[in-house]
Amino acid sequence: MYPFGKGISRFMPYFLLLFPIALYVAFYFGPAIFTVIYSFTDVSTIIDKPYHFVGLDNFHAVFFSSNSQERWMSLYRTLKFTFLVTIIQNSVGLMVAVLINQKLKGDRFYRSVFFLPVVLGVTIVALIWTMMFNPISGPVQSLYGLFHYKDVFFGSFTHSFNYIIFVQIWQYMGYSMLIFLAGLQSIPKDLYEAGHMDGTTKWQSFKNITFPLIAPAFTVNILLSIIGAMQTFDIIYALTQGNFGTRTLGFDVFNETFRIGKTAMGLPSALSVVQFLFIFGFVIVSQYLLRKREVEQ
Repeated sequence: MYPFGKGISRFMPYFLLLFPIALYVAFYFGPAIFTVIYSFTDVSTIIDKPYHFVGLDNFHAVFFSSNSQERWMSLYRTLKFTFLVTIIQNSVGLMVAVLINQKLKGDRFYRSVFFLPVVLGVTIVALIWTMMFNPISGPVQSLYGLFHYKDVFFGSFTHSFNYIIFVQIWQYMGYSMLIFLAGLQSIPKDLYEAGHMDGTTKWQSFKNITFPLIAPAFTVNILLSIIGAMQTFDIIYALTQGNFGTRTLGFDVFNETFRIGKTAMGLPSALSVVQFLFIFGFVIVSQYLLRKREVEQ
């Protein structure tokens, strides 16, 4: 019953946890702590170059340097991106989940089709939509031509950011749909039958039965959408490289960290801390409001 002896078996679970905890500390928690520390220094990527404590200089430079206007615009775009992606992605995901949950023929096929963009990868997604939005011979341009309208899509200062929002929603809507679908399928059918006997309409059933009972799935989807949207930089880099007014806070962190010829790491570290604080603040407030709603339901 105790292959390693009773005493050793008692501590075996803790021993087995040591390796994953060590990996977590080494590759996630540890670097995060060093990022916070480096944000208050003038640390450089140059080997053996000493670094010094500079206080809040890096944080001051984030929003009050020569390019501070662009940084504030990046923050505005981040908030716009997060708001639109969270609302639209979850609205469409819920609608699709409700339709698939109606026991349509081939529901597994539809689930696979809608979830496929999630697993395609950013490079493939960017390639697909670069071809779709080709301003010369792309299918979307041909469709616009029917209405005597032309666009340069990802080369437009006016519309390129909106197209990136669309691509982001298209790519991750299937993830939200799957979580909503799991919540919908956990609702007992007896509740709908009882509501039907009481004469409830489909809208009343959705409002008073479905929506309250998928509150946990709604909370998970909202939080994941906020975190994912505020961290997004890869699809922006793949489609526009941050040009044409598409830079966000997440892209700025990436760009400042990996820019060619960049050696100072204090400013990118400060940007990372600012990004974390924004995400943390939004998640805490959202979680409080959503959990409160769950209790009230």
